[in-house]
Amino acid sequence: MKTGITKSALFLGAAFGALVLGGTAQAQDATAPAAVEDEATTEIVVTAERRPETLQNTPVSVAVIGGQDARDFTAAGDDTLLSLSGKVPSFYAETTTGRIFPRFYIRGLGNIDFYLGASQPVSIIQDDVVLEHVVLKSNPVYDLDHVEVLRGPQGSLFGRNTTAGIVKFDTVRPTLDRFDARGTASYGSYGSVSLDAGIGGPLADNVAIRVSGLFQHRDDYVDNAYAGPSADGTKTPRKNAMGGFDERDVRVQLLVEPTENWTSLFSAHMRNYNGTSTLFLRQALKKGSNDVSNVSRTTVRFDEAMDNPQDYDTYGMSWNNSFDLGGVTLTSITAYETSSGYSRGDTDGGAAADFPVGGVANGYGQSMGRLADLDQWTQEVRLASNGDGPFKWQIGGMYFDSRDITEFYQRAWFLNTAARNPNNWVRLHDVNTSWALFGQASYQVTPKFRLTAGVRVTEDTKTTDLLKTADTAAGAVTYPGRRHVRMSDTQPSWDVSALYEVSDDLSLYARVARGFRGPTIQGRSAVFNSDFTTANSETIVSYEGGFKSSLFDNRVRFNLTGFYYTVDDIQLNGNDSNGNGVLFNADKAEAYGVEADLTLRPVRNFTLTAGASWLHSEIKDKRVYAQACALNGVLVCTVKDPYVTRTVFGANAYFAQIDGNPLPNAPEYNLNLTARYDVPVSDSGKFFISTDWNLQGYTNYVLYKTDEFYSDGNFEGGLKLGYQGGNGTWEIAAFARNITNEKNLKGVIENYMAAVLNEPRVIGISLTGRTR
Repeated sequence: MKTGITKSALFLGAAFGALVLGGTAQAQDATAPAAVEDEATTEIVVTAERRPETLQNTPVSVAVIGGQDARDFTAAGDDTLLSLSGKVPSFYAETTTGRIFPRFYIRGLGNIDFYLGASQPVSIIQDDVVLEHVVLKSNPVYDLDHVEVLRGPQGSLFGRNTTAGIVKFDTVRPTLDRFDARGTASYGSYGSVSLDAGIGGPLADNVAIRVSGLFQHRDDYVDNAYAGPSADGTKTPRKNAMGGFDERDVRVQLLVEPTENWTSLFSAHMRNYNGTSTLFLRQALKKGSNDVSNVSRTTVRFDEAMDNPQDYDTYGMSWNNSFDLGGVTLTSITAYETSSGYSRGDTDGGAAADFPVGGVANGYGQSMGRLADLDQWTQEVRLASNGDGPFKWQIGGMYFDSRDITEFYQRAWFLNTAARNPNNWVRLHDVNTSWALFGQASYQVTPKFRLTAGVRVTEDTKTTDLLKTADTAAGAVTYPGRRHVRMSDTQPSWDVSALYEVSDDLSLYARVARGFRGPTIQGRSAVFNSDFTTANSETIVSYEGGFKSSLFDNRVRFNLTGFYYTVDDIQLNGNDSNGNGVLFNADKAEAYGVEADLTLRPVRNFTLTAGASWLHSEIKDKRVYAQACALNGVLVCTVKDPYVTRTVFGANAYFAQIDGNPLPNAPEYNLNLTARYDVPVSDSGKFFISTDWNLQGYTNYVLYKTDEFYSDGNFEGGLKLGYQGGNGTWEIAAFARNITNEKNLKGVIENYMAAVLNEPRVIGISLTGRTR
């Protein structure tokens, strides 16, 4: 990609900068000096049960991140969603397909499959719209109000059924009563630029608008040092060949109140992203070790794939209507999302000439996934009581329809030599439809004791058709597998919870819930002339209990939860000898653990937040084996599980028994800490210093145990110091992300012993302005 900022990017950045700074100036002129901030922690209101309610009175394990905290995490231009990994207990995120395809895990449950049509047990909801396809889940979040991470099955009220939980993002909405503007701009190492802004207010009586935007840029900073021949025309060697990106996003919201009892919110958004897909580093892992400390993050040796380009465009809109019918509220949410784009990569992670076998270059590999078209429609209707009586209820229904054309291209398609095969690609048509009916009721049995129960019935149907097979160069069809697969299931989900208020400062709660994830089809294997693989529905039953407290005049908030769950017929994903994902069901998985959240104001001007989670997860199925690391018939890593050898496509293949192993990408523990100290210097201004840290325990990246494919003790830290003036209406600061420049292993490509590393250290400055 180009290393400079384009004219359109400069225009977008200048426009939003002018809006925000202009809005800030108006605010400074109009705002009188404010009193010193209350030293107590702010009461948190969440909508985990689709009603505004204090966090302490919500019988669900919920973690909350404020909008400004999230912007601090992304000051270096980091991906919005990936930057939240480890910032709350039991939540983890990673990618091996670049910014366009983050994968999420809650309490150890997730999906390591990198297939474009992969199903995930964690649901992403932005402004009440469920985003199901993995590309839509990568939509960045900006002009953010707050994030809620709902841990455990969430089947009664939200979007699709989820066995792991939900990450719910609420952006800043238009305001009818006042002008409102905010923006944060930053600049740092590698030419990293980030601008996150929003501006809006009343247009007329009962009409308001808000325009929000995100612009992020990073220069290419990774050199390609390979100087040999390339079979697909990749230009080598090259300085600053890859690693950069451009993210351009805009959203417009129009709020109208046609009558006193009708509120209508229309939202439309657009995303344009181009950058670099994940850089795999071949042989970064040596047999017997997971040490990556000496691996370069700024130099690769790629012989193919044209610098790993990635490019996507996404458009969407939603219409949210709320009608107060007197005693009940009717809500209708209609939404549409569409996307297209591609991601290409040198999947072997290094030049084949560097790894000869018998004197011949070995280990060529590149591929591209292309989403030719995606259309997702969702319609939700909900009727809810809105009185203050002891009995509250909600009923509703949802319809979901997602259709896409997805293509996968393998190496021979890209070549400009005699080995080129113009037919070395496949086209798939995926359809996923789902409908659900749901209801929830809550009854205040006594002034201190409340019972809540919910139920949902969902039908989930998936269909995949193979529209084009991967044929020989001469056009001969060699595919022996299925061309049409349909899977459908109808399942109930339910949850029951109880909340007891011991006092105004302490609540106890318990919850049991059942959820399910529908059947899944993996069609990408057709590009290797292998039949589709499938997995049947998985179901989960989860138990949790704990307490939520707000003590010492709300200066201390401490929440603690213990949980246990079992997943029957858990859907797992391994890799075959081509590195292709293979779906299968294991008998079950069990896990138990604990998570805690703390917010503390021990002394004036000092705030401390901390979170901790500990998890034990275990796959239980003595019959299931996963294909282990092998290249040219040789086992290249140290497999610590019992394994067997079989002959696959004429070469040795190794299959490891995974019974008793932890779930992949399920950190054994996670610790996060943030702290801020303010030094007031006037009635309207103060210096401050803040920091955030995350420590991650043992994490296995594959289904089987090895000496190589895991991490233990990964940590990262950030620092910010600056001055806040104008009674909080503006701020200037210096920041550092990954301040110690840690090299952390985040993912692997097994057969090539390739590593995926975290982002490098970025140091920069930021400017924030807002109305007050």
